[in-house]
Amino acid sequence: MATPRDPMIFSVAGLIFGFVLGYMVANARESRPPASATAPAATAHSGASPAGPAAKSAPALDPSEVRALTSLAAKEKDNPSVRVELGNLYMDSDKCEDAVRWYREALALVPKNPDVHVDMGACLVRLTRYDDALSAFDTALKIDPAHKKAVFNKGVALVQSGRPKEAIALWEDLLKRNPDDPQLQVLRTQIERLRSQG
Repeated sequence: MATPRDPMIFSVAGLIFGFVLGYMVANARESRPPASATAPAATAHSGASPAGPAAKSAPALDPSEVRALTSLAAKEKDNPSVRVELGNLYMDSDKCEDAVRWYREALALVPKNPDVHVDMGACLVRLTRYDDALSAFDTALKIDPAHKKAVFNKGVALVQSGRPKEAIALWEDLLKRNPDDPQLQVLRTQIERLRSQG
């Protein structure tokens, strides 16, 4: 049975989720390398981070870009970069099912790339597949225990799945380890809001 607090928790969770999506959309283009046949390894865009404006509408996919990248992926079956680029393109256009498919293909080639796990996890959060998202973030953290965006996004998935106390503990630890990171300071406000909803 729902309690009067439940709408507030979901409101706070929505606000946090808005920060995540806004930052992902705002930073996707500047942090993604162009796909190329000579790229040695996959480098996904930055994934979610705790700063940024509320999410805007997703940009439309450029069909010619999709065709070119899909054709390149078909020709270069061992090229993870083009698969990451396709995943990023679909993620930026809010086509997360397609993004997850391409991220999975990239991870089949470079399973130890924490950034790709984080980007895939962020898409899974958007798809409300929280257990799968948490698994992706945990995998990224096994590869790189200090991966800030994996920790941040894991907290978002925890809040979205109704586990705000776990998110608070995770984020407080992240802030202790990175006290001067300006992008993480928004977490202090989010933690206080979640605590006040208690």
